[in-house]
Amino acid sequence: KSSAYAFMNKGDNGQPVKYDPCRPIHYVTRAANSPDGGPELIHEAIAAVSRATGLVFIDDGGTTEAPSEKRQPYQPARYGDRWAPVLIAWETTAEEPRFTDLEDEDTILGVGGSDAVSIGDTDYTYVSGQLTLNASGLQSLIEEEGPAQVRGTIEHELGHVVGLDHVQDPTQLMNPSNTVGVTTYQAGDLNGLAMLGQGECRPGV
Repeated sequence: KSSAYAFMNKGDNGQPVKYDPCRPIHYVTRAANSPDGGPELIHEAIAAVSRATGLVFIDDGGTTEAPSEKRQPYQPARYGDRWAPVLIAWETTAEEPRFTDLEDEDTILGVGGSDAVSIGDTDYTYVSGQLTLNASGLQSLIEEEGPAQVRGTIEHELGHVVGLDHVQDPTQLMNPSNTVGVTTYQAGDLNGLAMLGQGECRPGV
């Protein structure tokens, strides 16, 4: 019965922007710079957000595409005539200067989000996104606190990808600060994720 959840974006009708639940969310992974066990942690985190939302995720394999703030949600030359899959990538400090190691208390361990479109008179619908992970910082986190904490970080960023925003509640995974021991979605997170899985089918988008 927790209300400790928030949404990244809302439409004109006041409802949160969501992915189309009738269309699988495809994703690709750039494995370069991945720490040991990185692929397994991504698969486990994907499974967690899929269970919580009911959304279906399909692994399209690897990619060499680099993350970009200007990434386009439609890239037919690379991915064909469809919305580009969600991009998951491990980035170095050289690629993303905000990604420092754990010694910096203000370090950012990941960034996630999605792009929404509106066609005709339909409300906005998420169609693609990206999730970038701090390769060196998360490797250090694995060594210091174990893989469960890193999986929780990936789940947190996937929460952003499907539409959850931060909440100022340290008992929830969507709290902006890493809380030791909170390694998976909690009651508020789960309520918000369940709502995000109840979007409308929009075959025209």
